[in-house]
Amino acid sequence: MFLKKIACFAALSASAIAPLAYAGSAHAINLSYTPGAYRTVGVTNEGAFSQNVNTSGFTTIDFNNSTNFTGNDLVQYTFSSGSYATSPGSTGIFNDQWAPAGVNGEVNQSKYLAVFEGNSVSIKAKDGGIFNYFGLDAGALSTGNTFELLKGGVTVAKWDYEQLNAIATVVGINMSEQKNGFFEFFSEGITDNFDEIKLSQVGGGGFESDNHTFHLGTGKFESQSTPEPGVTLGMLAVGGMFMYQRRRQKLQNAK
Repeated sequence: MFLKKIACFAALSASAIAPLAYAGSAHAINLSYTPGAYRTVGVTNEGAFSQNVNTSGFTTIDFNNSTNFTGNDLVQYTFSSGSYATSPGSTGIFNDQWAPAGVNGEVNQSKYLAVFEGNSVSIKAKDGGIFNYFGLDAGALSTGNTFELLKGGVTVAKWDYEQLNAIATVVGINMSEQKNGFFEFFSEGITDNFDEIKLSQVGGGGFESDNHTFHLGTGKFESQSTPEPGVTLGMLAVGGMFMYQRRRQKLQNAK
């Protein structure tokens, strides 16, 4: 009976995880979603941030100082069009009503990155750096939003609008029911580390994001904060139950 319950639980968990897995990869990138956090207590008009925004070892780019923007000393941003706009209407860095919302759907009054139809933005680690964590505040999710992680130009994992929208819950004020929230992608081991993040818009519309947060490192990403309640997708729970059952069986066999 216990084994039947384990098998049933595993099947249910796998069905929740499978839609978010990249079918062409054997890697185990994990995706988690929460409404996000505030960087500064009481400041709610800058969008949502990673739980790790103020933790040593993490770097956040908020796009607010975006004159001649190309990234920072750790990461390089490259626009497929070769340049970016500073006013709404095309791929660029600016602020308007579609800025990714705050933790409780608050209006974001800061600048953000928008990728429009047929365009993409590539974010690469400099000097041979490797990522094992990346998070972003995605807003006004819409058809055509495409998110991809790569290593050496080869796709490690990929998600689209339908997959991200299915787990998002925060609806921004005056966003016509379009969802927002903080998505985090992290490695389970060295085989799924990545050195490039690619944001694309396939078809009409735009892909809006803000408060990109990075962690450079190889191997498994070790969480350094306690996440707020949200949706966490992975095999940790299922794996833990199977490990418990294996240990229980070993003890029985040893009697």
